[in-house]
Amino acid sequence: MRPEILTFVLGPLANNTYLLADPQSGEAVVIDPSFSPHAVLEAAAERGWQVKQIWLTHAHFDHIAGVGCLAASAIPFLPVGLHPDDLDLYDRRGEADTFGVPMDDLPRPTLLFKDGQRLKVGQVEVEVRHAPGHTRGHVLFYAPAAEALLCGDVIFAGSVGRTDLPGGSHAQLLDSIRRQVLSLPPQTVLLAGHGEPSSVGQEAEDNPFLS
Repeated sequence: MRPEILTFVLGPLANNTYLLADPQSGEAVVIDPSFSPHAVLEAAAERGWQVKQIWLTHAHFDHIAGVGCLAASAIPFLPVGLHPDDLDLYDRRGEADTFGVPMDDLPRPTLLFKDGQRLKVGQVEVEVRHAPGHTRGHVLFYAPAAEALLCGDVIFAGSVGRTDLPGGSHAQLLDSIRRQVLSLPPQTVLLAGHGEPSSVGQEAEDNPFLS
């Protein structure tokens, strides 16, 4: 059965938070929970899905703002996954203080991602792709059965992620996009951390930052 991916636009920066589920098993994960993720839990409950884990593409504050609330919705707390190269950023609350954003205490990530790792949501397989450049530990989640790449802030419809924050590198970002995004089938849907969906083929052809 094809996995389902629901999108929730949350918080003042209009973050896309995703709920990825295997409808057959009823298992689900939340990817990049932003501010006030209650609607995500409500949607899962309405469908009879059980959220098992929280996965983070990276540790900027707007992508982790809902982690504490979401993790505490289950006993024991839901496990949180992050690439180890972003642990320092996570420990600094994603630079929330720099932007004057209050942040609740965050549970320590216990799932440490690595490039090429295979994750499971029920029977749905998801591949972790390390794509530094926006942050050092940014990862992408590729779900072949859904023909979708959950790509955080690496690439957007017609644009790419910013690289002017600590840990950013424009050259590294473009290299990551070419290796980890454009290498996928052109029909692969790109589900970014902000904005509308796109596809690998559309961005390879039209994205002005990749020409």
